[in-house]
Amino acid sequence: MKTITVRVARFDPAVDKEPYFETYTVQVNEGARVLHTLHAIRDEQDPTLSYRYCCGSGQCGSCAVRVDGTPVLACMEEARDGITIEPLALPVQKDLVVDMEPVLKRIAWIEPGEDVVVPKKEEIEAIKPLRDCIECLSCVSACPALQVTAFAGPTILRQQMRLTLDPRDTHDRIDEAIEQGLFYCTTCKRCVEVCPKDIEIPGKAIEKLREIANRRGLTLPRHQEVAKMVKETGRSVGRTQPTFLEQVPEVIEPDGEVRGEVGFFVGCMFNGRVPQTALDAMEVMKRNGIRVIVPHDQVCCGSPLIRTGQTSFLDDLKQKNIDAFARRGITTVMTICAGCGATLKNDYETPFVVKDISEVLTEYGIEPPAKLDITATYHDPCHLLRGQGISEEPRELLRQVVREFVEMPTQCCGAGGGVRSGIPEEAAALGAKRDEEVRKTGADIVTTICPFCEFHIADCTDVPVKNLATLLLEGYRKKDAEREDVGKA
Repeated sequence: MKTITVRVARFDPAVDKEPYFETYTVQVNEGARVLHTLHAIRDEQDPTLSYRYCCGSGQCGSCAVRVDGTPVLACMEEARDGITIEPLALPVQKDLVVDMEPVLKRIAWIEPGEDVVVPKKEEIEAIKPLRDCIECLSCVSACPALQVTAFAGPTILRQQMRLTLDPRDTHDRIDEAIEQGLFYCTTCKRCVEVCPKDIEIPGKAIEKLREIANRRGLTLPRHQEVAKMVKETGRSVGRTQPTFLEQVPEVIEPDGEVRGEVGFFVGCMFNGRVPQTALDAMEVMKRNGIRVIVPHDQVCCGSPLIRTGQTSFLDDLKQKNIDAFARRGITTVMTICAGCGATLKNDYETPFVVKDISEVLTEYGIEPPAKLDITATYHDPCHLLRGQGISEEPRELLRQVVREFVEMPTQCCGAGGGVRSGIPEEAAALGAKRDEEVRKTGADIVTTICPFCEFHIADCTDVPVKNLATLLLEGYRKKDAEREDVGKA
């Protein structure tokens, strides 16, 4: 047995003006789950505590709650000392019991025709990744788009794709999906992160529905413009100044001894819109003894097309990029854009390894920079945190270059999934929420590793936003200046 203390949210709309927390100390067995803790509270201390449960084995979804802010199944999450247990982010009926009916009644049912067609084996295999949903609504509770829009939510769009794949269903699901907010999803993958069944809703459902919508000419006009630009120029953003590729040779040698070698996938934003950041990154690589090979025939990775369902010429882009690096014998490709990195890792089959700049620098180890006299916070790009599973490496590097590092909650800024270009009002609303969290930290600067996040957050806050590579370079320049001052003295 072990003794743990937990905080539990309480609220009875019939008698309470607002929610409040109560603290309980209970004894539970080693390995006990959150549900066992709730049972102990109810049985031994407070029989008025309300919560849902049924199967107790992770199959019914009824016991979903938030533990320390993250949706989980109470029957599957291990109980820990000091945790906070709250209801899902849905209307509360009492304590941990929420009103699920408004969402559940919107989940579509199959509409079979008179001549029922039995699904083929390949159709069944396509449906399988989408049919494991237990309707716990964890994804609905966590979805950032639902905080600011009338988006129907991940599980409702998941069901629309599941029925679209089923030959027994006769209803046209695409117009309905668009009405339910098909293009509101930022593809942040927060729904995947909290799903107890690991359903890949953005990739397996939403992006696939967007593909079908595209074939019917229903893609948002702004997204069509981006696809046209990629097809005509190989880039998703226009040239506003001399590009990065125009300013650098194909091989960038390091300062001093060569410790390693990487190929560099620059990405559209860093090539054409903010090339100085990419140039800063090259200086950091040179400083740390890493040779960088920059194929000048690389093109857009295709991420803007995949996220918006415009995949008709995607294979051509993929092959051009793979050939650009493979023919040069490059075995490790580095990215400094979270979206490009996630796309190359997850949507390509490459003969080379793809690594984010924070992975490369952490693995090789960096020359310590001088510490800048600032307090910094870090914004986790969704395509880095959930798309690539990278969290600690950027923080480790950031701590080396700033006086103080402060955390802020991870949340989508609203720039991804084509939302910034296609649904700008949603992006602005999510950006405003990001600004609120930035201000709470009291930080002097926001650091990130994504040009879209950097651009968007900078539009939404007065706090300066910088790429991690630029901050490291500033640390090195400060170090060099301090050495010069010592030498003069």
